[in-house]
Amino acid sequence: MSQTLAERRKKLPRWQSANRRPIDRAFIRAFVGSWNQNDNHEDVVMTARRLHALGAAIVTGAGFALSADHLDAQRWPEKPVHIVVPFAPGGGTDIQARLLGAVFHEHVGRTFIVENRAGASGLIGADLAAASPPDGYTILFSTASLTVNKTLFGSRMKTDPVRDLAPISWISSTPLVLVVHPSVPAKSVIELVALAKRRPGFLNAGINNPGSTNHLAAEMLKQTALVEATLVPYKGGGPGIVALMSGEIDFQFATGPVATSALKAGKVRALAVTTARKASAFPELPTMNTFFPGFEADNWYAMWFPAGTPAEIVASMNALILKALKAEKVRGFMMKEGLDPVGSTPAELGAQVKRETAKYAAVIKKGNIRLQ
Repeated sequence: MSQTLAERRKKLPRWQSANRRPIDRAFIRAFVGSWNQNDNHEDVVMTARRLHALGAAIVTGAGFALSADHLDAQRWPEKPVHIVVPFAPGGGTDIQARLLGAVFHEHVGRTFIVENRAGASGLIGADLAAASPPDGYTILFSTASLTVNKTLFGSRMKTDPVRDLAPISWISSTPLVLVVHPSVPAKSVIELVALAKRRPGFLNAGINNPGSTNHLAAEMLKQTALVEATLVPYKGGGPGIVALMSGEIDFQFATGPVATSALKAGKVRALAVTTARKASAFPELPTMNTFFPGFEADNWYAMWFPAGTPAEIVASMNALILKALKAEKVRGFMMKEGLDPVGSTPAELGAQVKRETAKYAAVIKKGNIRLQ
């Protein structure tokens, strides 16, 4: 007489039968076919148990992978971290990167290596960083130019700052300063606008490379104040401020450090800053948005990881940045250079990128600005 399934179970070795979870017939039916009295029940049960074991192994493997990622994030950084600066050595981005890298090293004991990958208005370095493994060992340190390039280059820009980069933190901000030659009969923004309206196209405004933030600031003035001015391009802030001091042009929106040196020499007169709030480096100057609400065009700096970097590593780097920005040597340097240390959450930087991209896109399209 054939034995029942229960009797067969009793004869199984203890390691097979003790504390076993009952096998659901629906589970068995789904994987090994219909249940009937003629089935070899022992084979069915053993098959089901193997399937259970396989499922448990898969779940355990997935859990192990997640645990490994978590442990990697906890141990980060275990090796040198590369900071990609998409501009030439010696500029504002490069200098800040090297200073912050040294402070990061003091805090975590790992080297932060600055790599300058200049070219194509910052696109080369951005593409390199975005294509790097999302493991926390490559950081992009760039500027507001990322939000401008999105519209200027269109499909030629491979890296989408929203899609391909994970925001870490806003680092610093420097105002653009509206400065005029001393011979210009305007001692305020209102007087400069009135002068431009009386003589349309007579005033010459110096700009850096087409598409630069100071170019877009000049274009914003034209669009918001409804004035005409002739835009004269120069190869950078240095040549532009020299032209202004010599009287070759009438006004420009100069970066904080460039404006500071010219003001100290008494060669230009400052009228306003382009930041949302008064700039600590120029506390006596009003903001442009005092006269034209929404007029904000500061040059800001920020850090990103490649998209897909574990959230724990992003959070660790964010905390490291916020700590570094409080360091006396960092604050002292930024104050001297006309920079305001900012710091932010990743979400705040992400929102800033979207907001700035939309703002500059509107200015570029309305001004019909095109790269030659």
